Amino acid sequence: MNLFITGTDTGVGKTYITKLLLSSLTRAGNSAVGFKPIACGDREDAEIISNASKPSPDSIETINPIFLKTPAAPMAAASIEGVTIDINKIKSKHLELTNSYDYVLTEGAGGWAVPIDSEYSMGNLAADLGCPVLIVVNNKLGALNQTILTANAVRDMGLELTGIILNHINDERDTASITNRSVLEDIIKPPVILDILHEETEIVWPF
Repeated sequence: MNLFITGTDTGVGKTYITKLLLSSLTRAGNSAVGFKPIACGDREDAEIISNASKPSPDSIETINPIFLKTPAAPMAAASIEGVTIDINKIKSKHLELTNSYDYVLTEGAGGWAVPIDSEYSMGNLAADLGCPVLIVVNNKLGALNQTILTANAVRDMGLELTGIILNHINDERDTASITNRSVLEDIIKPPVILDILHEETEIVWPF
């Protein structure tokens, strides 16, 4: 099974959720690998999901084929560094992983509409990889607007929305973080919607 994990923004916990999902799969005896097609600034996220993958990938380049040193959106980083992001290379690496593992969890960079170039976004990459989509949300005030816009964009591209994970980055709960789930259930009606508590260390594969 393949899954594309996007977020409503950067810093919402995509890597944290990807690691939890990979751990749940490998505990159950599945082979599972994280795929970070594009990393900008550093490779910390790619290293985290590589360490959570079993069997271990051959190298960091296997799961992170495009690394840009500039901490910016892929389009900006590529422009600054004078390179062109090779989408075919990403597709080829993804296919290799798909042929080698039971599960491939692809973690996007930033949110759904983050540009890779002027005519190609993270959403376009998800579509080209043919993956159902999981949205990770920082469950806070303002999350409803971001989540609804992202879910609509996913479905407008004809892609399957597998679910939504509400990630509690902060320990404190407020009215928004308590009520967001029921509102999203009514409006978006995702097949799966989960709350991940602050600093939760183990979950069960929900899909």
